Amino acid sequence: MKRILGTLLITGTIAGTAVADPGTAAPQESTLPPPSPAQKIPDPPHPDVRAYLLMDYTSGRVLFGEHYDERIDPASLTKMMTSYVIGQELKLGRIHLDDKVSISENAWSKNLGDSSKMFLEIGKTVPVDLLNKGIIIQSGNDACIAMAEHIAGSESSFASLMNEWGKRIGLRGSHFVNSHGLYNEQHYSTAYDMAVLGRALIKDLPEEYKIYSQKEFTFNGIRQMNRNRLLWDTSINVDGIKTGHISQVGYNLVASAVNSSNGMRLISVIIGDVSEKSRAANSLALLRYGLRFYEPYTPLAKGQVLLKKEVRLGELSEVPLGTLHDVSFAIPLESENRIKATYVMKESPLKAPITKGQVLGTLSFSLDGKTIYEVPLVALSDVAEGGFMSRMWDQMYMAVSGWF
Repeated sequence: MKRILGTLLITGTIAGTAVADPGTAAPQESTLPPPSPAQKIPDPPHPDVRAYLLMDYTSGRVLFGEHYDERIDPASLTKMMTSYVIGQELKLGRIHLDDKVSISENAWSKNLGDSSKMFLEIGKTVPVDLLNKGIIIQSGNDACIAMAEHIAGSESSFASLMNEWGKRIGLRGSHFVNSHGLYNEQHYSTAYDMAVLGRALIKDLPEEYKIYSQKEFTFNGIRQMNRNRLLWDTSINVDGIKTGHISQVGYNLVASAVNSSNGMRLISVIIGDVSEKSRAANSLALLRYGLRFYEPYTPLAKGQVLLKKEVRLGELSEVPLGTLHDVSFAIPLESENRIKATYVMKESPLKAPITKGQVLGTLSFSLDGKTIYEVPLVALSDVAEGGFMSRMWDQMYMAVSGWF
């Protein structure tokens, strides 16, 4: 259940000085007793893998994890990036699902050994729609090469597109040199980046993401199953995302599940597990824990006035502040009363002209003294520049105020 800002203490900082400002919210005591035993939750799972994390989809915040910023080989998790580029190309109208793709010798399945493939045949033409499904469901390396060549002319050029889109969506430790994830020492990522990528797929390309929940796909008379075992688990609502395996690392899995009762979505990442069975079990443990012991919290709605601040040199004397989007993030169960909000203004007093949506500060939320989420604090309305006399008066006022 979403909760809108009610009794939440808001404090603000201007030029390094903390000030209390209840704004439109009723204040509450700043110091609360520790949670009762009934409010405490158990420690999260600690899988014995190379790296792992659990991410809140709505905010993109890592709830817990270990070694998730360390460099790893993503293996077939790479195909999420390939899929993201394909989805964006479709969205932009540069390619279409019924486009026919000619299969080159590079993409010929016989040249890819015993790696996962769609079993494409050289010289044949295959629609984009089928190749895309072959990438996502069958994890076809041959389909990746075919689509890379179709979109960018060569796989190296396509890798440049992958890296460019990666920067746009916030990947901070990844570099791609191929479309499929076969081993290359210059091809790397992190568990965190794989979670960010999964989040971008769900958020930016919902139609593309729907394919990730499909359990099987048949092409050229060959029926292959999705390797994500969690799609068959009826105890949890998993709808994606992608598996990967490479001998240098082990078994990887990025998964996502939704709590049907409150709509909270979580993303888990397991890197370097010992088997398909183990990576599924460890991913399931992370997701079950998060869905059981966290809940969505929405302290501020889009456009809701959080507070008003003085404006000088303008036709109005104050401007309402808030956020352009709902502020929502996952918190541990029964921890709402331990959340506090603080803001930091860029300057004070504010000076006109001010435009709606202009970032004027930062709003931070903390739990037990630790910052867990930050959003820009923006103007919710325009403030035009005042008349000549009004500006002169304000200039004099600010000059005199500066003396003291």
